[in-house]
Amino acid sequence: MDFKKTKRRYEKILEELSNPELISDSKKLEKLSREKNYLEKIIEKSKKIKEISDRIEENKEILKSKEDPELLSLAEEELCQLQEKKQILEKELENLRKEKSETQSKKGAVIIEIRQGTGGEEAALFAADLFRMYSKYGQSQEWKTRILESRPTELGGFKEIVFEMKDGDCRKKMKYEAGVHRVQRIPTTEKSGRIHTSTATVAVLARSPEAALEIKPQDIEIDFHRASGPGGQYVNKRATAVRILHKQSGIVVTSQTERNQLRNRENAMAILEAKLSDIKEQKELEKLGKKRRSQIKWAKRAEKIRTYNFPQDRVTDHRIKKSWHNIEGIMAGKLDKIIKTLQEKLK
Repeated sequence: MDFKKTKRRYEKILEELSNPELISDSKKLEKLSREKNYLEKIIEKSKKIKEISDRIEENKEILKSKEDPELLSLAEEELCQLQEKKQILEKELENLRKEKSETQSKKGAVIIEIRQGTGGEEAALFAADLFRMYSKYGQSQEWKTRILESRPTELGGFKEIVFEMKDGDCRKKMKYEAGVHRVQRIPTTEKSGRIHTSTATVAVLARSPEAALEIKPQDIEIDFHRASGPGGQYVNKRATAVRILHKQSGIVVTSQTERNQLRNRENAMAILEAKLSDIKEQKELEKLGKKRRSQIKWAKRAEKIRTYNFPQDRVTDHRIKKSWHNIEGIMAGKLDKIIKTLQEKLK
């Protein structure tokens, strides 16, 4: 596919994605979104190659002029560098074009929802700490992380933050994080030095675009409004924030992290699909026998699963009754030992 055809296809996809009726066809929305992201990479790489090619031609013209020896030397040196850079970009573009547009959908993906629990602002700050911990762990695993929705507080915490992690084995590893996380530490705002106990809840929802639920237009209500910040003030003049109500279940999802209404709508639909899939899975699990239910008890998000005790420099997982030290390292994303142990004990 040449550049012009690629550009036309990209513009066609943008046109289709702007159709309000598309939101009811989750499979098509997911497919078009993946293809759009793929073509954006192709277009960006092609533009860079075109810019370098133009500069190569400029340097060749300078060399033909045979004027200032110093200028000729600089042009010759830059020409070699540009030709080498162009070869690298062309190789990267070739590799991109070999990718299947469906490849990304076959990789693991989860939507993680962290909510402030008991403890007021300290709980919101702890929720932010958990988000940073998972983000840094995701970086170490070379996963892609994208925020779908967030409700920040004025002190830098989160009442709620919802984000997607994908690629590799993120489903297998992150599923053990669902539950109530408890922190014991002296808050920065505490003047008397007392240790406070706060909590945050983590929900891990598997996302499977190949088996996306069909959500009919009559099943949902969509509202658009202006995004608001931590203090409730509006942060955007346009109505880009999205609120979706699923009538049958009563589930309400929102997204206002993007300045683009279409992106927020995509994010909100992704959250809704994951929540509905989770409900469906939980109903199926309830049909199983008591033995099987006891084996999957760790998956219940209402259960206290872990305590982060800062004064004692200890993280304890209550499901397997095991503790680890170096809490600062763990909060910085060094979760490998914990997750590996959980995979061995809870499989």
